[in-house]
Amino acid sequence: MRRPKVFTLRNPKSVVSEAYRTLRTNIQFSSIDKPIKSIVITSSILGEGKSTTSINIAVTMAQSGKKVLLVGCDLRKPSLHRAFIMSNSKGLTNILVGNEDYKDIVYKAKGVEGLDVIGSGPIPPNPAELLGSYKMKNFIEEMHEEYDMIILDTPPIGAVTDGAILSTIVDGTILVCSVGESDINAAKRAKDLLDKVNANILGVVLNKVPIDDGGYYKYHYSEYYDYSYDDTSTRSGKRSKRKRKVHA
Repeated sequence: MRRPKVFTLRNPKSVVSEAYRTLRTNIQFSSIDKPIKSIVITSSILGEGKSTTSINIAVTMAQSGKKVLLVGCDLRKPSLHRAFIMSNSKGLTNILVGNEDYKDIVYKAKGVEGLDVIGSGPIPPNPAELLGSYKMKNFIEEMHEEYDMIILDTPPIGAVTDGAILSTIVDGTILVCSVGESDINAAKRAKDLLDKVNANILGVVLNKVPIDDGGYYKYHYSEYYDYSYDDTSTRSGKRSKRKRKVHA
């Protein structure tokens, strides 16, 4: 499994970092009547970039002066700890099952003032039951008093119900899809699952859309599109271009 990339820390002046800052702004202005203080990040299938999105949104939120908590709620295939090179021996499962104080588990992200991270912890036999428990709901409510923003990185909603369950106890949900990997029917099914639990869908992040050399995408840049570069090089030695599209 690939390690999620913290673009916004490694190269804060890059176009991909600017894309995440635009996404941050869209989230902040997505609700007029009620401030968004907690969000679920999920996807339709595995490998669409939900963890990378969760991490980089959290970093940009913290960089704007907010106190942010990023929680690894993927209790099946956790990855946040690899991105921050932190131990995952203790995490969310210890808080929910072992009644441990979150202050004894939270990790202060290096190089990002105001960003705290809680990994998944040991993988439990009953992830959905834990995430749907009163303890989880109470934990989120408690964290609302401590943080300006809570971001939950959850498993793909098309595979398991964890993301749908958590979407009922947060202020908003973001669905991450990727061109060339997401099946349109799986994406529709993911949205339907969120609709069935009355999730507040803030928008969709569309990843890995190839950019041509024409002017169409550039024309729309100022309106809806954010451009980014994939960090890996192609066999020819050229970097492949990607764009991120945000509906919010």
